[in-house]
Amino acid sequence: MPSVLILNGPNLNLLGTRQPDVYGATTLADVENMCAAAAEVLGLSIAFEQSNHEGTLIDHIHAAKSSHGGIVLNAGAYTHTSIALMDAIASVELPVVEVHLSNIHARETFRHRSYIAPVALGQICGFGAKGYVLALEVLAERLVST
Repeated sequence: MPSVLILNGPNLNLLGTRQPDVYGATTLADVENMCAAAAEVLGLSIAFEQSNHEGTLIDHIHAAKSSHGGIVLNAGAYTHTSIALMDAIASVELPVVEVHLSNIHARETFRHRSYIAPVALGQICGFGAKGYVLALEVLAERLVST
């Protein structure tokens, strides 16, 4: 069964309480449960990780090369600042789908730039937690048929 790493960056551990007007009331545990249910239907296994530390996220990306067929990544604010995450993604040569709960293109100008997008398969933003499920569907199309 193909495996997907679902990797969450800084402040996503506060989902459900952090700026609910922007990010909604769904908690990270709710997101994990949604992903587990979707993965079962899609024929995927998942690993779910969150870190507030850039280096830890990079370590997870590097480790994914030997244990996962793809990555769903919500890098949080590191999306807009981290060349190191971009380089890590490029180095592992795995399909990565970038996810954001909010529509980053409708927010502050500094959020419009993604360092992840140039090395990602695609970007899903603005659909809340449903974006994770959409990302898993995309990866399942690539991984389950191979």
